[in-house]
Amino acid sequence: MFDDPVMSESTEMEGSGNTNVTESHNPRSRKLRSLVWNDFTKEQKADGSFVAICNHCKKQLTASSRSGTTHLKNHLGICMSSKRLKRKKLVVRRLVLKSTDAKNDGAPGLEHPQFDQELSRQDLARMIVLHGYPFSVVHHVGFRTFVRNLQPQFKLPSYDVVKADCMKFYENARLRLHEVLDKLHCRVSLTVDIWRSGDGLEYVCLMCHYVDDEWKLKKKILNFVPIEAPLAGEEISKSIAEKLREWNIDKKLGSMVLDNCSTSDIVTRELLKSLRPKGFLLSNGDLFCVHSCAHVLNLMVQESMELACELTNRVRNSVQHVKSSQERSIRFQKAAKQVGAPEKPLVLDAPTSWVSTYLMLETACQYQDAFSCLAEWDADFTDFLSSKAWSDAKAVTECLEVLYHVIEKFSATRVPTANLYFNDICGIHLLMKRWCMSPHPIVASMAAQMLEKFEQYWDLTRIVMAIASILDPRYKMKSIEYYFKLIYGDPYEAKARIDNIRNSFINLYNEYALQSANSSKNQALLCYVGNTSGYTSSESGTGGESKTSYRVTLSDTRRGLDQYLQETSSSQPSKSDMDMYLEEAVHPSKEGLDDNFNILAWWKFNAAKYPVLSMMAHDILAIPVSIVPLDSEARTLNQYLSPMDPIIVQGIICAQDWLKDEIEAAGLEGDDECMMPPNGDEFSPLSK
Repeated sequence: MFDDPVMSESTEMEGSGNTNVTESHNPRSRKLRSLVWNDFTKEQKADGSFVAICNHCKKQLTASSRSGTTHLKNHLGICMSSKRLKRKKLVVRRLVLKSTDAKNDGAPGLEHPQFDQELSRQDLARMIVLHGYPFSVVHHVGFRTFVRNLQPQFKLPSYDVVKADCMKFYENARLRLHEVLDKLHCRVSLTVDIWRSGDGLEYVCLMCHYVDDEWKLKKKILNFVPIEAPLAGEEISKSIAEKLREWNIDKKLGSMVLDNCSTSDIVTRELLKSLRPKGFLLSNGDLFCVHSCAHVLNLMVQESMELACELTNRVRNSVQHVKSSQERSIRFQKAAKQVGAPEKPLVLDAPTSWVSTYLMLETACQYQDAFSCLAEWDADFTDFLSSKAWSDAKAVTECLEVLYHVIEKFSATRVPTANLYFNDICGIHLLMKRWCMSPHPIVASMAAQMLEKFEQYWDLTRIVMAIASILDPRYKMKSIEYYFKLIYGDPYEAKARIDNIRNSFINLYNEYALQSANSSKNQALLCYVGNTSGYTSSESGTGGESKTSYRVTLSDTRRGLDQYLQETSSSQPSKSDMDMYLEEAVHPSKEGLDDNFNILAWWKFNAAKYPVLSMMAHDILAIPVSIVPLDSEARTLNQYLSPMDPIIVQGIICAQDWLKDEIEAAGLEGDDECMMPPNGDEFSPLSK
């Protein structure tokens, strides 16, 4: 294992005898023993909560008794390394200035500033990983000239050496991530995507999603592994199970989204067969298989568009007619100007993408009068639409517009927690029922087909989305009660479905409450396990001698007393945090500002008040129910990565993804537009 630079630096500072901790708020507070407090100041806020203020960057972090110090050490590692880097840059800058001044004065000066070959090699590897540059960049004449003029002392490594440096960076980052996942107390959810190389090789991209101890939503690509075609569900499930064990998260698995996998049913069945008997899953696996609502919407709309193919073909032909020659385009612009149509370019769609078809219809409908005028001037324009056809086209466009903006909203969500989508999906459900009664037969038939498809998937994902909505303090059970009464016209059916959601929520809560109680009892009895006298014993490894440690304090003997008093002193059981949460009024929300509500910050602040519910929120809110699926073209490796060894491909893709947190922590996110985007798109510079 590597030495912890944070701890070593903190140890050095300990000798100064200054702990930098403000304790005036409570003179009887216990001494802060961790070395990390050498670099933090603990202060009490007006609301009674405690914060730890970094002495170096002044950032405030939580300092409650429950939060521990791991997050402080993690921050200090980033902060101190950044500080050391800035200090080194400052030293180099001073050396350069000193050398320059000395030469200008005619005095002997430093020939070269301080330089570190090894550090520069690491920076080169990070740059190549981060931006997806080819390893062969070290052989490019322009790059070699630039580096030589910038720093003549730097010896550019060869292609093989820089590749090895990049893989070493990946391996070190993988070990750090493994340690982070090991320490997680919450569950993780997974998404599985199938990617393809230009050579036809299939890859499984495994990504995990979780809320960390600081209540920040995280997602990390864990693996990018090749699978032999044709894809077999059993092989994919076996590969996923193997990777879960390698990362040691098979016992922490919450839910899984497999929408971009053609054999998702088989994969889900095989994984459930493996995990259920071990008791690792929530609700015995009932919450395991989840569908992304964006994927469901995409699928149902794309299939229903086949019913409107005759209408969309005629609109497409009209647009193609205008774009077929410059003369016709000029004539159409003249017609548009005459009828006062907006000055917008016509859009020609890709028939396999309903979004592009919507954009084509939306623009073409605004030129209805211009197309009619063109038909009078152009004898070759014979397939123009009638008024009724344009009316149908506008009705279809209005429906597609709603769905388009919903998916656009899902894509733009910066922190896509699972609570954000229940209301919108219920609204879509209601609209589809109304569209089924549309006076336009084409809209009614499309809506009926969409509704049938929607309800198939809705039955599988409804419970997860509803539970996430209950965990939103702005709505709790209210959204479910309101929308279900509207969606299900029969009061008895609506009540049955509401009760089903409530019971599912209570059962899941009881599961977490049992887990929390077992954890508390284990902690309370920790010092007595295997030792009835109450002593904590330990064995040394020398000569088999054993030594008994009498370090049990008075407070250790009182552990569990509060719980015992609760259990034995009152015939009326106290209310659970779930009962209190549901009985209290909903959190007030400002109209039109729902998207600004930070639910993770709310739960972080209220975790102590609702200890069991906060455990649920940690796991449920991280489920990726809104992942916007990429099309098959976007899930294709570019020409640089496609021919590479699959091990190298995995290293580059994973390491680039993991660098995002470091870039954000350093405040350089704006300089990093070449990284793999959040939606998983391919590397920008390599695709050009």
